[in-house]
Amino acid sequence: MKIPNFRWFIIALVFLAAVLNYIDRQALSLLAPDYIKKDLGLDDSGYASIVNIFLVAYTISYLVSGRLIDKLGTRLGMAVFVAFWSVSNMLTAAAHGFRSLGAYRFALGLGEAGVWPAASKSVSEWFPAKERALAIGVYTMGSTIGAIATPFLVLPLAGFDFATHLPFVHNLLGAGAGWRMAFILTGGAGLLWVVPWLLLYRQPRQSPFATEKDLKLLADSEAAEAAAANNNNNNAAPKAGQASCLSNAAPAPAATSPWSWKQIFSSRVVWLLLLGRLITDPAWYFYQFWFPMFLRDSHGVSKSGLTMMWPVFAAAGLGSVIGGLLSGHLIKRGVAPAASRLWTMLGCALLMPVSLLVAGAGSPVAATWLAAASIVAALAWLINISSLVVDLVPKNSLGAVFGVVAAGSTVGGIIMNTLISSMLKPAGAIFDSAKAGFLDNAVNAIIGPLLRQVQGGGYAMWFTLMAFLHLAAWLMLYFGRIHKKAG
Repeated sequence: MKIPNFRWFIIALVFLAAVLNYIDRQALSLLAPDYIKKDLGLDDSGYASIVNIFLVAYTISYLVSGRLIDKLGTRLGMAVFVAFWSVSNMLTAAAHGFRSLGAYRFALGLGEAGVWPAASKSVSEWFPAKERALAIGVYTMGSTIGAIATPFLVLPLAGFDFATHLPFVHNLLGAGAGWRMAFILTGGAGLLWVVPWLLLYRQPRQSPFATEKDLKLLADSEAAEAAAANNNNNNAAPKAGQASCLSNAAPAPAATSPWSWKQIFSSRVVWLLLLGRLITDPAWYFYQFWFPMFLRDSHGVSKSGLTMMWPVFAAAGLGSVIGGLLSGHLIKRGVAPAASRLWTMLGCALLMPVSLLVAGAGSPVAATWLAAASIVAALAWLINISSLVVDLVPKNSLGAVFGVVAAGSTVGGIIMNTLISSMLKPAGAIFDSAKAGFLDNAVNAIIGPLLRQVQGGGYAMWFTLMAFLHLAAWLMLYFGRIHKKAG
């Protein structure tokens, strides 16, 4: 059975995977303060170390999961990683202390990072250049939907009185049956997701659902990109007969072999994109992990009042879609894909200075809406820098390269967390290695002098820095000529 525009059914499944990814990720941070820390005897330092264990695993997985997906293929690779993280999330219900919880969260990090290289690979296989950024925006929006949905799913389960209403569950799971059941059910949802994915996903030319029109759309896009690459390399443009042959659903030429690790780490494009994400992704991490504390510390917002943050996550979804639409529109008007991403990113960078207004906002409502404006630009940027990887890297190496580039994101997040922690300390405060997490100690050993320089700067210093991170990264990408040559 042929289904017109079946590629959008594929991206809907990837969107759902992103939703589940963020539900499983966010559950711990929501359940820890009132449930898990008490039941497992964790203090703040122990909880911080658990979070850092997850981040370390996430970074490691980024470096290896993409290569594994390149070898397994998108269909099997995605299924393996979703199933692995779902089982790891379910096993969290069996945690009985710091070590077991750390082991299960480490496994979760190893699994969760794999979805993003697989998702980008599915976009490269199913979408023409003009739609890639929009497709990436759609599945990225799944992460924001997951973040919004998580408290409504896990908190009622954690607070449910299983001992009274379902005593057999309480007897089976023991103390903390509610939060344990939350991990079991959310993890189980991921295992159910694997079934339709394995049934529906194939390469476009092998799929029983792809129409001839859709195959021709992909072939025409591949032909146009091949011609543009030849022009960039000062080679002759393909003859009309050759272009016509490609437009009749013939596959585009592929690289003879996947990039080796040496090729990946010696590629100028890879390093430009990695540094670009390291510099700019901390803006999004800040709004996820620190903005609630800013509202509490600077405006006295209570825990229950933090529901007012919904515009931030809604803005993230909006920015994900807008970023894809803008660069896609430029491609339709004849702008080369890489150049279209870059010019869209310039507009985003010029909007980021609105961050300067957030710190000085007179009310939490004003701060939240100004933050939302900043988030639209930050996520539109993220969608397009992610699309550059798909535009510039051969398909048979895309997973490995995407993972390496994305590892820069988590490293940037770790540095940002440590910077802000120092900014919130009184000027001249002494670093206490005994109370710090192991990752904080490692970062302090590397950039300790910088951390001491920013002590006492407060949130205002970070908002000022965040206003110009994207412009600095854009200048690096532009003068690095990332839009001119993919070598």
